[in-house]
Amino acid sequence: MRHGRLSARPVAVRPQHAAPLVPGLHRLGGRALLHVPPAPGPGPSPLAVVLHGAGGSAEQALEWLLPQAEELGVLLLAPQAVSATWDVIVGGYGADVSRIDAALEEVFSRTAVELDGVAVAGFSDGASYALSLGLANGDLFHAVLAFSPGFMAPMIRHGRPRIFVSHGVSDRVLPIDRCSRRLVPDLRESGYEVTYEEFRGGHQVPPETATAAVRWWIESSQP
Repeated sequence: MRHGRLSARPVAVRPQHAAPLVPGLHRLGGRALLHVPPAPGPGPSPLAVVLHGAGGSAEQALEWLLPQAEELGVLLLAPQAVSATWDVIVGGYGADVSRIDAALEEVFSRTAVELDGVAVAGFSDGASYALSLGLANGDLFHAVLAFSPGFMAPMIRHGRPRIFVSHGVSDRVLPIDRCSRRLVPDLRESGYEVTYEEFRGGHQVPPETATAAVRWWIESSQP
């Protein structure tokens, strides 16, 4: 946990002892929320772990990708940070890694998830944490969706996830020149495949950007 590593892994077939989850919102342990789309496909579903910003909530994190997830049949798991923001930002990996791992274990024990269809997404501090966890757990997360990240702090790196980064050119909370315009070149120089979009606006997740990100993830993960 202190290195930001997650141990939970998906199963492509729902365990026989687990009753199927009905569409809608489900509350899991550790104040995590799971949204099941209204018309999930007959087979395993893609899953996105969505991380809220500083001072935010799991409920807010769901809102950014909910329309796209319902349209495309994506499971959304929104954990709640133990503190006001994620552990690595306030002292080091630990409590939130444990909480996310437990939530993933619960989801994997109750649903069938695509083995190569797990992504991590986040906004602001959540985007920074998504990048950090995504690079450390690229053997679990095959894609990272980072909306207006400030930094990344992986202690170790596993796998080679594909990365989508977006940022508003007028962002005054996490200025683009100090954040994404530095992060994206560093990621590319390290060999990661990065799709990068700048938009007119501030510290936000525009609906059209969220749609582009989810479609980029889903379409590029299809065989």
